[in-house]
Amino acid sequence: MTAAQPKNFKISHDRAFYKSFALLTLPIIAQNIITHAVTLADNIMVSGLGEVALDGVYVTNLVTMFVTQLIAGISPAMIILATQYWGKKDVKSMKNVISIGMRISLIGAAVIGAALLIFPQAILGLFTDDAAVVSAAVGYARIIACTYVFYAVSNILIAAMRCAEVVRIGMVVSAAALAVNVSLNWVFIYGHFGVPAMGAPGAAISTLISRIIEASIMVFYVFFRDKKLRIRISELLCRVERVLLRDFVRYGFPVILGSATWGINLLVQGAIIGHLDVNSISAYSIAGTVFSILTVAAYGSATASSIVIAKTVGGGDIEKVKTYARTLQLIFLCVGIFTGALIFFTRPLVLMIYGSMEAKTLEYANQFLIVLAAMSVGTSYQMATLTGIVRAGGATSFVLINDLIFVWCIVIPSAALAAFVFNAPSWVVVLCLKCDQILKCAVAVVEVNRFTWIKKLTR
Repeated sequence: MTAAQPKNFKISHDRAFYKSFALLTLPIIAQNIITHAVTLADNIMVSGLGEVALDGVYVTNLVTMFVTQLIAGISPAMIILATQYWGKKDVKSMKNVISIGMRISLIGAAVIGAALLIFPQAILGLFTDDAAVVSAAVGYARIIACTYVFYAVSNILIAAMRCAEVVRIGMVVSAAALAVNVSLNWVFIYGHFGVPAMGAPGAAISTLISRIIEASIMVFYVFFRDKKLRIRISELLCRVERVLLRDFVRYGFPVILGSATWGINLLVQGAIIGHLDVNSISAYSIAGTVFSILTVAAYGSATASSIVIAKTVGGGDIEKVKTYARTLQLIFLCVGIFTGALIFFTRPLVLMIYGSMEAKTLEYANQFLIVLAAMSVGTSYQMATLTGIVRAGGATSFVLINDLIFVWCIVIPSAALAAFVFNAPSWVVVLCLKCDQILKCAVAVVEVNRFTWIKKLTR
């Protein structure tokens, strides 16, 4: 099912839409802030141990970032299909889709976690040629590898609740995980209450405990407290409907593959940065973490939009879908401008927090943050438009193909040339790594306003 080109640009004046969007977006933003704050807490506390320890955490977190991207692909793939069934009021099919998403996530997280646990030196050596950094990272990596399965469980269950428009529980769970992680970081990294100082591995132990608690709370809530979706453990373990599995593969595989491709892209980007000097690695770790936290409004808006768009498409009101899509574009642009200004003007505070680092590291971090401030405007518009509207509306393959072209034809080649052929300054390399965030805006504005992406995926 497709839709024709609109005759005029009309935004929504429906108060219920804005209220629904806000009630979905704000808790997701809060949850994302808290989730990234766990990484920030590790980052800040480990930075007191010096550049080598911080770089070890950074290269390990590249693998963690890939797992995060994998789950971040499975979750929206599940949300797109399950939420359309929610809009159609077919809860049985919705639960079967959630079961498929959970199984795929657990398999992926377990395989990657086992590989990092057994072969940490080989895997970490792909991202840096500094033997000291790899050696410092091994103990941290082996513990972090054990967190991946728990992360998969909690995030898929949070996504399942989002399908039914229940979003606050994710914020509550992430807040509990942050409190536990920060408290235990102080104990395990530096040694308090009779516990020996463990350094970076202590941060990993804190993260593992917080992930276990996070998953445990979600399991208890979903299966014993939730009254809206009323999913049961037996329903996740039941036989998967073949027709739904085929639909999940058909419509969800491009989303998962796109997210996995983006994860590989981040790994390659990390490897490019990792083969620069130690100060550049540390500076990018700082700037990247800050960027992740301050762009949560963009990612929260994209997630909330995918729920709103998928549900409306599932309900069959195509004119309303068009109006919502036009309105959301304006919201995304405003969020981007605000985010860019926030990153730019908070740079002095960020550099003050990391004051124990070398002056060269802080100089590079300042340069990287200026680049990321500009790129965040593009990120907020094109990412949210393509993944929150176009992909959620049913055109899952378009976003995958678009990402493949930009990543492998523009981003990686230009950054590799800048770093290893022209020996360009580090900030130029970062600019090349993020240039697609602006370039994709042209594609996004054309594609979303053609409305050929509106496709009903339910049976």
